[in-house]
Amino acid sequence: MEITADRAFPAALTALSGVEFPWDHDEEGDEPAPTNIDYEPYDEFESAGDTTDWIRSWTGNQELDGDRFRLFGKDGTGGMAVLWLVREGPLTGQPVVFFGSEGEVGPVAANLGEFLWLLAGGVGPQEAVEFGTDSGVPHPELRAIAEKHSGVEPRTPAEVLAKARAEFPDFEETVQSWCR
Repeated sequence: MEITADRAFPAALTALSGVEFPWDHDEEGDEPAPTNIDYEPYDEFESAGDTTDWIRSWTGNQELDGDRFRLFGKDGTGGMAVLWLVREGPLTGQPVVFFGSEGEVGPVAANLGEFLWLLAGGVGPQEAVEFGTDSGVPHPELRAIAEKHSGVEPRTPAEVLAKARAEFPDFEETVQSWCR
């Protein structure tokens, strides 16, 4: 399979970069507050060199390169939202995955359009992997972006996450196989 060298930032991600994602914790400080998404969008993908440095650091595997990844956002702890280039086609058709700062990993959405619906439902990549989708509160501004840029019918966060997990059930094991 030929992996695209495309590093052009998709319009959907550009639209997200204009949204402010406020973040607070609950009173105990250990769970996300239900109305917030812990997500900091980028204005462009990380460079190829920085992406290679990141995946090598995250896995401890100096043989990996960053060609199959496009880093496009992070959470407040440094966890990364990533397009994982594993299929033919454009960047927008690639799955969105999450690499947490403490070793958490998981598929988040089957493609970028579905990721927009996850956010519109009030669930970010870190929340999807660590807490599931039950705590999200719909976000009107993100829904408007999803309606304009997703190219797919509306989905609930639970539908988005279930589809991603069904399509990539071995993602965590795959990532662990890269680790040294």
